[in-house]
This record gives sequence, structure tokens and C-alpha cells, in this order.
Amino acid sequence: MDVKVVDIKGKETSKSVKLADSVFAIEPNDHAIYLDVKQYLAAKRQGTHQSKERGDISGSTRKLKKQKGTGGARAGSIKNPEFRGGGRVFGPHPRNYDFKLNVKVKRLARKSALTYKAKENGIIVLNKLDMTAPKSKEFMKMLTDMNLAYDKVLFVVPAENKNAYLSSRNIQGANVVTADSLNTYEILNANKLVIVEDAVSKIESILN
Repeated sequence: MDVKVVDIKGKETSKSVKLADSVFAIEPNDHAIYLDVKQYLAAKRQGTHQSKERGDISGSTRKLKKQKGTGGARAGSIKNPEFRGGGRVFGPHPRNYDFKLNVKVKRLARKSALTYKAKENGIIVLNKLDMTAPKSKEFMKMLTDMNLAYDKVLFVVPAENKNAYLSSRNIQGANVVTADSLNTYEILNANKLVIVEDAVSKIESILN
């Protein structure tokens, strides 16, 4: 499919870019998307939760009462989970939630997400994103000129662009990533995907 290239003021230029069907127009695979997003969110979990079981509780180890003859259930420890202040049964412990996902599945998921964005007309191709200094005011003006000020916008640049990243950092809903770090979750989470013209070919080469 052909997409018109726009400038930072949101005006169409004379150029257009052909998006490869092998990346932006495949048969979407929803299960691959689900697995990739699940892995992305799982890897972001800290997994530092910790609960105290009966062996971790501080307190006396004496037997509370005699074994028989009280008319109640036997009780051997104040740390028993049945008592208030006792340990927790099968509580959470620190763990790593990340899991392995095949590269081909992740690649298919990104292609599927890009296909959905293309079908929704959610892809904008920008001719260039040159910022001489990190200025949020200039970045916000660009978003306003492109009618994207109130949308979740993901900018995809061909290589690391520190000024653009720092300029967008304080703007809610705006994010800047490089073509090689593009992931399924961020594609789907954005309302609009703004790809710098030079980044299109890089995305296609990575995913093909």
C-alpha cells in the first residue's frame, strides 16, 4: 500500500512510500500477538513480592497448651497460619515471570500488529524528525500541527535520536523508539504510529 509522506507541520509532501505487503498487509495472527504482549508485560514485572511463612515468623516455639483434654483442637505453635499473626500458607516468593518466545513468533506478532494499524489508517510516514536540542515545546507544537496532541502517538526513528527522545519524555501519550526496538505492545497501545521515512525500510528489513 502507498502512504503519503507528511512534514512536521502535518502537510502532505510530493513523495509517497510503498509499505511492503509482507510486513504491513499479512494475514494477522491474533495468538502470536497475545503471546508476544504477554511476554512483554511479564518481563516488566519485578517479581519482588515476598510473604512470611510460619518458619519466617518471629515468636516463641513453646507449645501453647497440652495436647489433650482442653476440649479444643490441638495447637503446637503460635506461628500456625490459623492464628492471627501466624505465617501465610503458600504465599508468593521472589520469582522471574519472563518466559521464552521464539523469534519467528515475535516477528509474526509485530507484522500482525503493523497490519492492524495499516488497516485502521493508523500509520503516518514523516519525512524527517530533526531536533537540534531537546525541547518539549517544539515537540508539542509538532504534535498539535499534525492533529495528534490528544492521541497516544508512537514515533519510530531509524536510529537513536536523543533530542527527540528527551523532548517527548515529558509529554503524556508520546513515545519515541528506534526501528530495531519496536515491539508489539507499543504498536497496539498507540492510536497513531508515526514512522520516519528512513525507518520504513529498516523495519521491513528486520521483519523480513
